[in-house]
Amino acid sequence: MTTRHYHKRACAVVLLSHTKNPILLAKEMLVRGQTDGSGSSNGGAGDPSGGPGGAQGHCALGGPTVEKLAQGWGLEMVEEKYFWTRKRWEQHRRGLGKGKEEVEGEDERDREGYWGDEEGWDGREYLPQGTVGCVVLDREGMMCVATSTGGLTNKLSGRIGDTPTIGAGFWAEEWWERCHRQMGVQAPLADLVPEGLKGVLGDCLTGLRGYEGLADDDLLDEKYGGTRRSSQIRAVAMSGTGNGDSFLRTAATRTAAAMARFQPSRSLASAVREIAGSGGELQRSAGDRWGKTGE
Repeated sequence: MTTRHYHKRACAVVLLSHTKNPILLAKEMLVRGQTDGSGSSNGGAGDPSGGPGGAQGHCALGGPTVEKLAQGWGLEMVEEKYFWTRKRWEQHRRGLGKGKEEVEGEDERDREGYWGDEEGWDGREYLPQGTVGCVVLDREGMMCVATSTGGLTNKLSGRIGDTPTIGAGFWAEEWWERCHRQMGVQAPLADLVPEGLKGVLGDCLTGLRGYEGLADDDLLDEKYGGTRRSSQIRAVAMSGTGNGDSFLRTAATRTAAAMARFQPSRSLASAVREIAGSGGELQRSAGDRWGKTGE
């Protein structure tokens, strides 16, 4: 998700099994979306190559549909076993109460592993996990956020959490905020001149008048479509992780951004504490489950 320059601003992909880098796929949808609605036939609908557009203007896609686009767009595809790690496998088994040892009822195929070369691997039980996120600021002032995850350990198949949900696990936006400006500043020389002479001498010695504020018409900045230069850009970008269902219920990242935007005196750090800090919205949302179910 970006704060500017792209029509879609945000893209999300879910339920992937073979796309090596989900964030690159979301980026491809975002960048290709610049051509959606600009004369291309259908944004790539029905075209295995994805066509000239970015998934027909859609901001979120999942499963085989989006993976077919990924393949058509030339992104790197991998076998499912690429995503397997010993650490997460053992975590999964602990969640099932099995531990590292062989358990009663496992046959030779289970011990050999689902993939043959990975002892202890059983694809019928394993579900991946692992979240990464980043926020960046470029030299032109644009902010971008990206986040990716394997999901909650031992979740139900098909469950979608906060990470790929716009406004829950990630958010970025910018807006114009009016600044307080000083209308005029008295010149230092004015302190040396009696008050009664300032008006007389002021026409000859313009320094006596100080620096007067600009008229409203002079404050218009053509670079930004007439936006007044008495305003400034404020931007926020967030990537979060935790119990995804709590983030979904509170639209956590978008709510924090809205608090900072519509309460100008509030900092983003203060807004984030209100959402994620002790006694915040996430904790209130969890209720009795707080600290017991990963919330």
